[in-house]
Parts: sequence; structure tokens; C-alpha cells
Amino acid sequence: MQFRTIVDIPAPAFQIPPFARMLFVGSCFATGIGQRFVEDKFHATVNPFGVMYNPASIVHTVERWLPDAPAAPDFVFLTLGTNHIYLLRETGEIVDNCQKKPQKWFEERVMDKEECAGWLRKAVKMLVDRNPLVKVIMTVSPIRYAKYGFHGSALSKATLLLAADTIVKEMPGVVTYFPAYEILCDELRDYRFYQPDMIHPSDQTVEYIWQRLTDTYLNHEAKTFICEWQHIKEARAHRPFHPESEAYQAFLARTDEMEKALRKKYPQMDGEGGPKPNRGGGGVSPR
Repeated sequence: MQFRTIVDIPAPAFQIPPFARMLFVGSCFATGIGQRFVEDKFHATVNPFGVMYNPASIVHTVERWLPDAPAAPDFVFLTLGTNHIYLLRETGEIVDNCQKKPQKWFEERVMDKEECAGWLRKAVKMLVDRNPLVKVIMTVSPIRYAKYGFHGSALSKATLLLAADTIVKEMPGVVTYFPAYEILCDELRDYRFYQPDMIHPSDQTVEYIWQRLTDTYLNHEAKTFICEWQHIKEARAHRPFHPESEAYQAFLARTDEMEKALRKKYPQMDGEGGPKPNRGGGGVSPR
């Protein structure tokens, strides 16, 4: 007897190796998933100009970051949060971050499917122009926007899902879709998988979606490395009651030796292209 439905994820035509050059742009869900890749030694840049929620702001990040990137990413995750945008009334430009300026400075507008798809198409084209072999994974954030009303939030997510589907069908060799939204809404249909606000996914849920994602996209070597690195990462995170004790110092020495052996086995751990610092929001300008 089955007590839940499992979301089927088609196998992609590519796999991600360990220490891959990656870019994550989008909602706070992109930040959460991207940071896990950083912690597991992938050379990932995560929302370099702050969290971006709509397709237009995602394009702004890509076009602002790519010229200064030391190397083009091989894999890019674009996580869509909303189709709502804010325009600066004075100029009509789409802003990425209102920077707590007076609400009267801005006008809120909703983009339709075609407009969202147009922005996403522009983002993918810029990435392909920089690296013709790039693979783009699109996903829709499972976090609902209660401020729109739940019907309004559903309409927003539906618009993003249709826009992402349009680009996947247009560029099947470049763009694929990962069903994070569907996993939370259709597979984990219980409030125990949410934080106390009943809106954001719990840590356990993010961990489950992370497992589904890595099972789908990582190659065997990457999965093997993560398993080996996990023991060292957990050891480094341990906080002892008596840090000066001989037992703990011996534990640290063993951990150092384990990490040294792993770095010898995987010299790419110390390669270039690591995470870039978050340079903050974009102010009230689109760039």
C-alpha cells in the first residue's frame, strides 16, 4: 500500500561531476541549495548580488556577473519565485531590491507567461554565448506568497511553471527542469514538512529535496566524494566540551590526516573558481 505519491524525475542527458563550476541565481531556495554545493566543495557562486525573485531580476544578475566571472559556469540553476515585479515610477525601470525606500516610489506589476519566458530566454542565451556547453536547470521555488492571497500565489507559480516549460521545450539540449515545487506540494503533502510559519519548507524538507536533486544530477564520482567529505565535514563541525583535552587534540589530528588524504585523492578540491562574496542588493536601479 502506498501512502504518498512520488514525483517522477526524468533522468537528464548530463551529469554533474565533483568540483564543477556552478552558478545559482534566484529565490532564497536557490541560496539554500546553492550553499550546500559550496559546503561540498563545488566551485559555486550563489546569488552574487543578493536574492532575486522574478525572471527579470535573474537576468540582471546574469548580465552583471558574467563579464567579471573568472570562468564561465558549466551548470546554472535558475530558481523562479514570483512573476511580480516592481518598477521605479520615476524611470519605469524594473528594480531588483527596493532597499526599504518609500512604497510610493514603486509600482507593482504582474508579468504574463510570454514576458517571463522572454526574460528567461535572454538569461539562457547570455549563458550559452559565454559557454556553448552550459547546462541550465530551472526550478520553481515551493515557497508560497501569502501576501498575494493563496489563489494569487497559485496563479503566480502557474505562470512561472508555464514559462519554464516553454524554455525547456525550446532548448531541450540546454535547459532541463527540476520539480522542487511539485516535490513539496504533491509528494510531501503534510504541514509537518513546513517551518512553524506554515509557508517555508523545514530543514528536513530541504534536505530531502537536496537528496532528490543530487540523486538526479550528480555523477558517481561526485556522489562518492560527497560521502567521503561528509565524515570530515561533520568532524569539523563538532564542538567539544573540553577542546584542550588530549582526546580532542588526537581527534583533530586524525581529522587533519583524513582531509589531507582526501585532498591528495581529489586535487581539484583546491582548484580555482570558488564561491564569490555576496556583494549586496542592487539598490533601486536594475543593475
